[in-house]
Amino acid sequence: MEWYSNLDLSILIVDSEIHAETAGGIALRQVIEILGDLDFRVIEALTVEDALSIYRSVYPDIACVLLDWDLQPESAASAGPVEMIRTIRKRNRDLPIFLFTSKLAVNEIPLEVIRSIDGYFWKLDNTPRFIAGRIEDVTGDYLDKLLPAFFGELVRYTQEYKYAWHTPGHTGGIAFLKSPVGKLFFRFYGENTLRSDLSVSVPELGSLLEHTGVVGAAESDAARIFGADRTYFLTNGTSTSNKVVFSGCVQPGDIVLVDRNCHKSVMYAIIMTGAVPVYLIPTRNPYGIIGPIHAAEFDPAVIQKKCADHPLIADAGRTPRLAVVTNSTYDGLCYDVEAIIEKLTGTVGVLLFDEAWYGYARFHPLYRGRYAMTPVTAAPDRPAIFATQSTHKVLAAFSQGSMIHLRDSHCPEEARIDPDGFNEAFMMHTSTSPQYSIIASLDVAAKMMEGDSGTVLIADTLEEALIFRQKMVQLMAQVLEDEEAGSRRWWFPVWQPGVGQGQYAEHFLTLRPRIQEGDAAELCRHLDYWTLKPGDAWHGFDGIEENYCLLDPLKVTVLTPGIDPGGLMEERGIPAAIVSRFLQEQGIVVEKTGFYSFFILFTMGISKGKSGTLIAQLFEFKDQYDANTPLEQVFPEIVKTYPRIYGGMGLADLCDAMHAYLKGHGIADIQKDVYARIPRPAMTPAEAYRMMIAGKAEKVRLQDLAGRTAAVMVVPYPPGIPIWMPGEVLSVDDRDIIDFLLLYEDFDAAFPGFETEIHGVIRDAGDDRKVYSILCLREDR
Repeated sequence: MEWYSNLDLSILIVDSEIHAETAGGIALRQVIEILGDLDFRVIEALTVEDALSIYRSVYPDIACVLLDWDLQPESAASAGPVEMIRTIRKRNRDLPIFLFTSKLAVNEIPLEVIRSIDGYFWKLDNTPRFIAGRIEDVTGDYLDKLLPAFFGELVRYTQEYKYAWHTPGHTGGIAFLKSPVGKLFFRFYGENTLRSDLSVSVPELGSLLEHTGVVGAAESDAARIFGADRTYFLTNGTSTSNKVVFSGCVQPGDIVLVDRNCHKSVMYAIIMTGAVPVYLIPTRNPYGIIGPIHAAEFDPAVIQKKCADHPLIADAGRTPRLAVVTNSTYDGLCYDVEAIIEKLTGTVGVLLFDEAWYGYARFHPLYRGRYAMTPVTAAPDRPAIFATQSTHKVLAAFSQGSMIHLRDSHCPEEARIDPDGFNEAFMMHTSTSPQYSIIASLDVAAKMMEGDSGTVLIADTLEEALIFRQKMVQLMAQVLEDEEAGSRRWWFPVWQPGVGQGQYAEHFLTLRPRIQEGDAAELCRHLDYWTLKPGDAWHGFDGIEENYCLLDPLKVTVLTPGIDPGGLMEERGIPAAIVSRFLQEQGIVVEKTGFYSFFILFTMGISKGKSGTLIAQLFEFKDQYDANTPLEQVFPEIVKTYPRIYGGMGLADLCDAMHAYLKGHGIADIQKDVYARIPRPAMTPAEAYRMMIAGKAEKVRLQDLAGRTAAVMVVPYPPGIPIWMPGEVLSVDDRDIIDFLLLYEDFDAAFPGFETEIHGVIRDAGDDRKVYSILCLREDR
C-alpha cells in the first residue's frame, strides 16, 4: 500500500448478502476479511438508502465502493443502484465503483452505468483474493491521482526518511525531542507536520520563487482550476499579495484609483510604491452597512474629473495606471464585474479585484459574471486583471495561504504583464524560506475545488447558509405572532430582501436551499431574489443600479433592534456589541460587529451544529434580556473589573443605557456623515510616511486635530474603512471626523470592556480615563 498504508481508508460495500448464509454471502465475507488484512476498514450497508446516508456523511474517507447491482429499491420512492452511482459521480468523478452481479445480468446494465463504473465482479466466479487484490490496485491508483502535484511529492518525500543536512535546524522534529517543552511541542503537532517542514534545499519540491518543479505544476493547476492565465502561491497572506501586485505594476507618481473601502494593505502598498491615490467612494445605508461603489464612479468622464480636481496631480491629461476594487465588499455585496471591466477599458492599464473573502465565487453558478476571473472578450484597451484571494479565509488552506490570479491573455501583447519583471516583485515580498505546509494546503485547496467537486462543496455551504437564514425568518414570524409574549415580541432580523417591511417576503421561504448547476429555474429565482433592485427599501442604498450588485447568501448580517430601515433610532435598542460579547462568552466568535448589526460568515467548515448553536445562544440572549438578568451572571468579569459602572445593572439595563448614549449622540447620522467626504490631501501617503520616519511627527490629542496632517491612517473597526489617510489635512469642513473620534473616546470611557478598535489611535493612561491621540506631522516640519 506504500505511503497510504496508515491512512485508515474505507471501502463501502453495499450488499444484502453480507450476513447471509449463502454462497454469495460466504464469498463476500471472505473478501471483507482479506481487505481487513490489507489495512482497509470496511463499512457495510444492506440497502442503497443506508449506503447513501453513509456516503453523504463520510464520503471523503471512502476509497472504493462495491455495490450489488441486484439490490432492489425498498419502495418506489427509494433509491436504487443507479441513483447511488449518480450521487457518487456528482461529487467525485474518480472514486472507484465496482458492481457485484451475475454473468447473465451484465447485459441488463445500462450504458450510463457502464460508463460510470470501474468494473464488475461475479462473487462466485472470481476468488475473494482476486477481488480484494483488484480493489487494492485500483484504490492505490485512485489515491495517487487524488494527490495534487506539490502535496503529493511532499508526502512521498517525507515518507522516504532521508537523513537531512540542511535547514530547518529541528531536522524533522528531532531537535524538539531533546527538551521537555520541545517534546510537548512535538507531541502536539505530530511527526508528519514536523517531518514535512522542509527547506528550499530539497530539489524534488521545486522552487516557489522560480515557480519550477512541482511547485510550478501546482500553481499551473490552480490557474486552470480558478480560470487564470497565471497563479502565484503566497505564504504570507493577501496583505502581501496586494503589495506584490502594486510593486509589480506601479511606479512612483503613478495615479491609482482606490476603493475607499479598501483593506489597509492596499494603503501600505500605495506608501511603498509612492503612488498618488484617487478614491472611489462606496455608499452606506442607515444601518452603517457598506454599500457598493456606484457604477457612475467608473465612468471615464467622472474619473477624468477626479484626476483633474486632485491637488497633487499637475498634469490633467494623465490616466490612472491601476484601479483597486474590493469584491465582494466586507458585507457581502458582489459587483457585476463585466460591467466594471467594460467601463474601465481604455482608462486603466491594470485592474485589481481584492477578493480576499470571495475565493469560492468561480465554483457556483450563482456568482457567474461577478468575480475577477470571469472570462472577458479580447479588446485593444482591456486592462490586465488581477485577483488576490485569501484562500485560507473562505476555502480550505492554512492561515496566511493566499493566491494571486492573473488574466491578461485578452490584452494586446504590449499591455500584458511581463512574467520576469512581475516575479521580481514577487520575490521582493516573499520569504526565501517559505512554509511548505502552507504551499501544500494551497495545492490541496485548489484540488478540492476541481471539476464538479467545487460546485458540490459550495452548494453544500449555500444550503447551510440558506437554511440558517430561513430558520431566522421563521423564528421572527413565530415570535411576532406569539400573543402571550407581550412586550417580549422581538427577534433578530436578517439583512436581506424583505427585512423591515412588516413581514418577510413569503417567496423567500419557498426558495430551495440547494441550488444545483442544472436547476436553471431555481437558480434564476435565487438570482432574482439576491440581486439588489433600485428603490427597494430593505437595502437602504440610494441610486443602486439594475443588476449591478448581488448580496452573497454566504455572508449573513444579523441586525439588532435600535435603528429602523429609514435610519431613525428607535426608543429602545440592543447595541450589537453587547450581543457579540455575550456570544463570545459562550464560545461563539462573530466575524465583525457594527453598532446595530453583526456579521457571520458561512464557509465549507460550517456545520448544522454550529449554526444551531448560534440560534440557541441568540435565544438565550433574548431570554436573559427579557428577564433583565443581573450582569454579575451574564458578564461576571466585566462587573468584577468595573464594579462602579456595572454593579447592580441587569442585561436590559445595560442595553438601555448604551442605546440611550448612542441615540443621544446621533450615531446613525454620524457614522454615515463621517464617510460622506474625503479630507484634502496635502501630500502623498508616501511623503507623509517618509516624514514620520524622519521624526517629523508628534502625538496630537483628538480635540486638537483641526488643521493637522495625518502621519498614519485612521481606521475604525468595524467597518474597517479609513476615515483619514496619511497626508490628508483635516479642515473646518471635516469636523465630523473629529467629532466621530471624540465620540469613540468618550464611549470607551463610559462603557469600558466594550471598546472599539481604531487603527491609528494611541491610547495613553490619563488621570481618570485614557487619553486618545493620533500621530500627525509636526507643523514646523
